[in-house]
Amino acid sequence: MEPHLLWLILLIPLLLFFRYWTRTKTTGSFKVSRSERDLKEVEFDLARWLMIGVYSLLFAGLSLLVLAMGKPYHPSAPQGHEEYSEGIDILLCMDISGSMMATDFLPNRLEASKNVAIDFIEGRKSDRIGLVVFEGEAYTACPATKNHSFLKKAIKEIQSGWLDPGTAIGTGLGTAVTRLRSDSLKSKVVILLTDGESNKGDITPMAAAELANNKNIRVYTIGVGKDGYVSMPVPTAFGPILQNTMVSIDEKELKAIASLTGGEYFRATDNSSLEEIYDKIEEMEKTRMVEKNFDKEPPHNPLTFIVYGLIIIFLGLSLESYLFKGNA
Repeated sequence: MEPHLLWLILLIPLLLFFRYWTRTKTTGSFKVSRSERDLKEVEFDLARWLMIGVYSLLFAGLSLLVLAMGKPYHPSAPQGHEEYSEGIDILLCMDISGSMMATDFLPNRLEASKNVAIDFIEGRKSDRIGLVVFEGEAYTACPATKNHSFLKKAIKEIQSGWLDPGTAIGTGLGTAVTRLRSDSLKSKVVILLTDGESNKGDITPMAAAELANNKNIRVYTIGVGKDGYVSMPVPTAFGPILQNTMVSIDEKELKAIASLTGGEYFRATDNSSLEEIYDKIEEMEKTRMVEKNFDKEPPHNPLTFIVYGLIIIFLGLSLESYLFKGNA
């Protein structure tokens, strides 16, 4: 609203008094069938109350117009629902390197990550979501889209070993950032999931984070896996065999990426904690959208005030003209 304009209502009585004063100063004559004594007896009781009624109507009509200038809205008016329904742009940036086949998650880290990502997508009907995967290099498995059926199909199909071996976190994040198009919605997010340390790529993770920050893209980072030795398939001449392998996550760098871009770092050590992390991210993004859109003042709707104000003013002026027609 524009409440500072409502003080104009205080000027309306002065305006109406001036109008009444100028009208009463206008001289004229008219014929009546009653004596002067009779007229004086009814002058106060009838004429004055009629004029009070006329100028009350004019006051009410003008007040409604001033209220319209104050940009009124109904208390139950929607606040930002239309903008909120547009959702946000999200790029899932998923590590699919060989260590993601570790079995500390069921059935393994990669399959657990895929399943949770699909559940996350099903709860984001209004968002455009895409997928970038990386090992020693990165590629876009699906651009940001609202065709979630195609996206979920792409997630189900990804497998470790598609790309050169290694873990190029910077390349994966940089690819995700560049896939958020210039026409993306105002709110843009990358969810970076990895279980290792960056050891490949032409761009460092922090350089990619700087790029994300410059484009106002929040990056949520997720470290997947338990500390120490984990069982994972290792290729041999006789085929893959399970072997305990030491793995580590560069949590310091993942925290730095999230901090720089306004996101948050999470650590998942099993299936349930990974699900909880995606739930937290979903809730955090919903909260951001509420704060961004719903705290805005709802759209004003002055039309009703204007219509009724003009109708009442027209009625008041018509009655005033009728009462003063003998002095015209």
